[in-house]
Amino acid sequence: MKRIAALILLASLSTSAFALEPFVISDIRIEGLSRISAGTVFNYLQINKGDRLTNEEAQQAIRALYGTKFFSDVELERDGDILVVKVVERPSITKLTIRGNSDIKTDDLKKGLKDIGLSEGETFDRLALDRVQQELIRQYYNRGKYNVSVFPHVTQLDRNRVAIDIEIREGKVAKVKEVNIVGNTAFTDKEIEKDFETGTTNLLSWYSKNDQYSQDKLTGDLKKLQSFYMDRGYADFGIDSTQVTIAPDKRAMYIAADVIQGDIYHISDTHLLGQLILPEDTLRKLVFVKNGDLFNRAAIEATSNSIKALLANIGYAFAKVNSVPKLDKQNHTADITWYIQPGPRVYVRRVIFQGNTRTEDDVMRREMRQLEGSWYSQAAIDRSKIRLQQLGFFKTVTIDKQVVPGSDDEVDLTVKVEEQSAGSLTFGVGYSQYSGIILSSSVSQNNFLGTGDRFTIGAERSDYLTQINAGYYNPYLTDNHIGIGYNATFSKADYSDLGSQYASYSNSTKSFSTTLGFPVTDFDNLSGSLGIGSTKINTYAGYTPQVLIDYQNALGHQTVHTWTGSLSWVHDTRNSYWAPTHGGQLSATVSAALPGSTVQYWTFNGEANHYWPVGGGFVLYVDGKVAYGNTYGNKTYEFSTDDGQYLAGQKVAFPFWMNFYAGGVTDLRGFQDNTLGPRVCAGTNANGSPIVANPKSGYCADSTYSYAQPIGGAFKVLGTTELYLPLPFLKDINTARVSLFLDVGQAYTNIQSFSAKQLDASAGVSLHWQAPIGPLIISLGMPFRTQPGDSEYEERIQFTFGSQF
Repeated sequence: MKRIAALILLASLSTSAFALEPFVISDIRIEGLSRISAGTVFNYLQINKGDRLTNEEAQQAIRALYGTKFFSDVELERDGDILVVKVVERPSITKLTIRGNSDIKTDDLKKGLKDIGLSEGETFDRLALDRVQQELIRQYYNRGKYNVSVFPHVTQLDRNRVAIDIEIREGKVAKVKEVNIVGNTAFTDKEIEKDFETGTTNLLSWYSKNDQYSQDKLTGDLKKLQSFYMDRGYADFGIDSTQVTIAPDKRAMYIAADVIQGDIYHISDTHLLGQLILPEDTLRKLVFVKNGDLFNRAAIEATSNSIKALLANIGYAFAKVNSVPKLDKQNHTADITWYIQPGPRVYVRRVIFQGNTRTEDDVMRREMRQLEGSWYSQAAIDRSKIRLQQLGFFKTVTIDKQVVPGSDDEVDLTVKVEEQSAGSLTFGVGYSQYSGIILSSSVSQNNFLGTGDRFTIGAERSDYLTQINAGYYNPYLTDNHIGIGYNATFSKADYSDLGSQYASYSNSTKSFSTTLGFPVTDFDNLSGSLGIGSTKINTYAGYTPQVLIDYQNALGHQTVHTWTGSLSWVHDTRNSYWAPTHGGQLSATVSAALPGSTVQYWTFNGEANHYWPVGGGFVLYVDGKVAYGNTYGNKTYEFSTDDGQYLAGQKVAFPFWMNFYAGGVTDLRGFQDNTLGPRVCAGTNANGSPIVANPKSGYCADSTYSYAQPIGGAFKVLGTTELYLPLPFLKDINTARVSLFLDVGQAYTNIQSFSAKQLDASAGVSLHWQAPIGPLIISLGMPFRTQPGDSEYEERIQFTFGSQF
């Protein structure tokens, strides 16, 4: 018997290492298989019965079987004219355990290990294990942990299996003890390092992690250093060398960078060369530097980007604008030339949508401002992206362009979206000593069956309130984007058993309205509505504040019928629906109870808000709201004064059941819902006059209730400032946001009674989380400016939660 045995290393040597006489194979026998099928071996062996086996072919067969990584040893033997293939299978990994890791999640580690061939069910390769060890150490080095240790343990099991246990000892993060910029004389270290991500330990290091060394962070900081100088005239600034030294205990890092400042340069001249396409005077308006200015690389790059953006808006999607500075080192001046290469003007052939499994293509296409068959326009594409984001249907939206094969003047646009829940089944739970358990729920869908239509059904139940509402809106009833909607509401409120929390009366309301929406521009929408409603009001002598009883007595009606009309305008420039980072909203709504209603009144609601990115991932949000109501017409009634006497012909006041209130989780946080504003005592004194509350404590002597009751007012103001924080553990702001807030507001009897001294204020922290169970809002509000009697209505922790579908 002649035997041919080789390892893959030997197979790569010269053929003289084998003494094999060629022979014709009459049969092939495979030995040593337990898990791997014979068919797999034959597939890679690529030798068949009847073939003439040579030394070269034997080497190729051995090399191919080793290449599968299924075997740790391969031998070829000859038994007469039979080829015998002997293999030793690598063991399979039956269990992979990682322990000791806290800085990197186990699932993330296992995913990375699988990419390099180490996962449960795969064959075990010790070389791969060695690579894993080095890769894990590298990952921890990138996180500043230089004394990390990784210990892989392999346990042999029966049936040619192994269990792998990787023990990680992460150690402590190496802290940056010193950052030294050598050679800088023009600026202070504080000025230079102000925007660095790398720095020594300070009071905010627990949050910013600036004192943890990272090669990526250092590279970015060196680029910032170069930009800092070149934006301030130092056109020939350079970094000579960088040194990073680690202490023997691997716990401290010392960073030094040697810089060459160079000289300050001024702009001597600017030129626009190449194929300008547009008149030079037009392009010159986009040049942000002029003769005599300090050299400023940021302004030079901004010029290039602005010219490219302008050309992209008129079809030149692949325009190139390169800036070339020519330095005169003797006179310290710079001559800047922008070379413009517009490339071909291109059309958009097709717009393709991907990722929209629920949303219909037509719903997305109607938001596109870049049309098929028209010139490419980057501005139209950017606006299309924002409009898609504002729908609230998608977590992410990206728009990519691809050149059409075989054409240099056509591109296809691919709109890729990641859908998110546009509907919600939301539950709210609360409790107060007056209202008991408060339950609310709503079913809403902003993308009904993928059509973009919106509907909502909501209900609320507490000890005093039962409310049901239903609404539907189709934003694209016609091709010119006119929308139509309907809304129906029933509510029944009985405040008579709630002590002093609300004024003691009851009412029940039924209403129905229809709305038409009219888009004016991409940013502006008008809407108008007409409706009908009725409200039945019951007051109770001795329990209801006398001023409300007097109003109803003078009105002479227990049931109030109303014909309503409203007109609204909204200007929306936000860049996202769920979590905007810039842009804002302006809105104004005027509503009125039309002539023929029991009481003729009108209301105005206005709001203005804006988001500003303020650097470092922080976003500042400012919001202001105002609400005002009054009556109109010549209709008059008899109303009592504070001493209980009636005045004939007094003009009707704003109806108390339409009053505005302040306070609540979506209003002025830190206070119970609808409890701030004017308050009055219930009942009358021995003289028949209304009881007046103590101005300091809000206490009502000889009243049915101890404290004055909130009745709301015809004028309300509210202001909010929030700072959204870039928390490192909340990478996706579409999923969760944390903010610090300051709320200021109050409700007043009328606009004439407004006083800034009576404004309430609170501050705190709020979490908005699109949790798997649904939207979750938790606010911790601390009132720090209050009015007499407000302490009865403070509520520090407020929350709502729900479930999405």
